[in-house]
Amino acid sequence: MTAAKKTAIVVAPGRGTYGKGELGSIARLHGARFGDIIAGFDAQRRERGQPTVSELDGADRFSVATHMRGDVAAPLIYTATLLDWFSIDRDRYDIVAVAGNSMGWYSALALGGAVSVEDGFRIANAMGLNSQTHGPGGQILVQIVDEDWRPVPGLRASLLALVADIAARPGHALALSIDLAGMLVLAGNEEGLAALLAEAPPTPGRDPLRLAGHGPFHTPLMVGSSDKAKVELPPALFGMPDLPMVDGRGHIWRRFSSNPWGIWDYTFGHQILAPYDFALSVQVAVKEYAPDVIILPGPGDTLGGAIAQALIGIEWQGIAGKADFMARQAADPILLSMGRPEQRALVTG
Repeated sequence: MTAAKKTAIVVAPGRGTYGKGELGSIARLHGARFGDIIAGFDAQRRERGQPTVSELDGADRFSVATHMRGDVAAPLIYTATLLDWFSIDRDRYDIVAVAGNSMGWYSALALGGAVSVEDGFRIANAMGLNSQTHGPGGQILVQIVDEDWRPVPGLRASLLALVADIAARPGHALALSIDLAGMLVLAGNEEGLAALLAEAPPTPGRDPLRLAGHGPFHTPLMVGSSDKAKVELPPALFGMPDLPMVDGRGHIWRRFSSNPWGIWDYTFGHQILAPYDFALSVQVAVKEYAPDVIILPGPGDTLGGAIAQALIGIEWQGIAGKADFMARQAADPILLSMGRPEQRALVTG
């Protein structure tokens, strides 16, 4: 008698997840089984005169200057995520919905079946380049939870009030970029970022951190990227999804009733120019689909904390803090990170 399948939502990671520890992982984990898919992605890169996924993954050493650049990071992350998706044991898991974080939305489009595997790579690859089409600026990561991952009272509100105040000053641009539950990513031009670093209230844990190689994503400063995407990547690439997809507004694109043009317009419009509410996307997905587990494909597992903090934000299944989450993970894991070998084994069979 076979055990009943567990229901799962799959959350695709975004930028910053393919790091030094992931170098060589695509070939090691997937080369034997998915060599044909990797070869197809390599061919797309070769046609554009870009170094291939295999060359980048197979480099002798990890280079921050090379591997963290958008036009390199995006195809590596998409490939790792997609091949992990194909590695999930479907006899054990019934996947009921997908979501993603920021660049992970492009992966989610392919996981959800709104675009083909090949066109998903084309989109991720093009947007890796397009993400470098913006005015000067970048992103800063700010922690807003205490050591038990509970919100510090009033900190979010005071930070967002400061952001609004700075944004109103002449020559300053600053806005919420990504809501990661326990952390906020704030983005703007150099003047806006400098003012934030100078005036930010004390934050728990780490000091505000400037993210290397990141532009002012999910703000109006990315309008060049949005315009370029809409010219290069036509609506014809998009169809109706096979699985529900939860986007960066917490909106669900459902099977059979989603307008492919609408998905295209969101992907290359709002998704690029307005804040990405990752915490809300996870919260909507678990409330709507009540999964037994959340599967986080690779590369890496840095998004695990944000997923846990999103669950804590709604006290999902009584998880009200870090201690609760860790106890649950030890007894009956709710989050399975494929970047962790012991949890990967639970997912791949």
